Amino acid sequence: MSERFELLQEWLADRLGEPCPALSPASSDASFRRYWRLRHRGETLIAVDAPPKTEDSAAFIRLSRAFAAMGIHVPEVLAEDVDRGFLLVTDLGDRLYLDHLDDANADRLYSDAIGTLITLQAAVPASGLPVYDEPFLRRELGLFDEWLLGGLLQLPPGGTEQAVLEDAYRILIDNALAQPRVCVHRDFHSRNLMLTQRASPGVLDFQDAVLGPVTYDVVSLLKDCYIDWPPERVRGWADDYFDLAVRSGVLGPEQAADFPRWLDLMGAQRHLKAAGIFARLALRDGKRGYLQHLPRTLGYVTALGGRYPQIADLCALVETRVLPALPA
Repeated sequence: MSERFELLQEWLADRLGEPCPALSPASSDASFRRYWRLRHRGETLIAVDAPPKTEDSAAFIRLSRAFAAMGIHVPEVLAEDVDRGFLLVTDLGDRLYLDHLDDANADRLYSDAIGTLITLQAAVPASGLPVYDEPFLRRELGLFDEWLLGGLLQLPPGGTEQAVLEDAYRILIDNALAQPRVCVHRDFHSRNLMLTQRASPGVLDFQDAVLGPVTYDVVSLLKDCYIDWPPERVRGWADDYFDLAVRSGVLGPEQAADFPRWLDLMGAQRHLKAAGIFARLALRDGKRGYLQHLPRTLGYVTALGGRYPQIADLCALVETRVLPALPA
């Protein structure tokens, strides 16, 4: 039993005014946070262990309250100890979108998720959020170079390949910076959306929200690293999002011509970053299960080569050098 687990149990006993109930793991996470489910007075709750050296519990608390005030279904913080990184929150259940999406219900579930996303973008105050600026975007793209190419695959780019990457990164960054800025969740996808009895979906893992490009969250949702759909279905959902965004004032009708390009190139930035994060999780944290998602994640990038000549060299590099080198 770890020291932090014992401290968490002591903290819970103090907050609940009774011996700590039995704790069972509530979910796996790509961060250093740990979640434990417990039963108290006939209901289940979630205890969060978020080590303060790596996790920002204050941001979670602040954003939880802001999102809830706008009608977004998020865990309610019942007790907190920011200095030690302990939280007690309400339980949104264990029915992940990822585990329940199928051909029959996908239209309904994505419609619900898009509605929630529009609420986040239109109603959540963006003041005080970190800005998703050029240095931020560039650092994220650097994860692809450092952890996937140089780390996992031992293929550090040099010469011509480095030039291809730099040219493509400039295009992807410029595309992101050209878009209207809204509140961006940053991980709005099927592993962070919950099917709930009321106000579905419930939304998790929002503490890293920023002020950034309008298409970031919608491409995270529709071109998900953990589940994929036929391109024509994705385009239909993207059109649904755009129509609702216009009706809600998030976007203007005059941006219809720009929106597909914004979405696709924003997706390329996100998927390169995600591929780097998956490699880092495997190498640094021993979480090699994330490597199974690399072919899908990078496949979104290679699919753009025929439609966007400006990043065709990047797409070719991924297809010919990266994908064949991935671990089996």
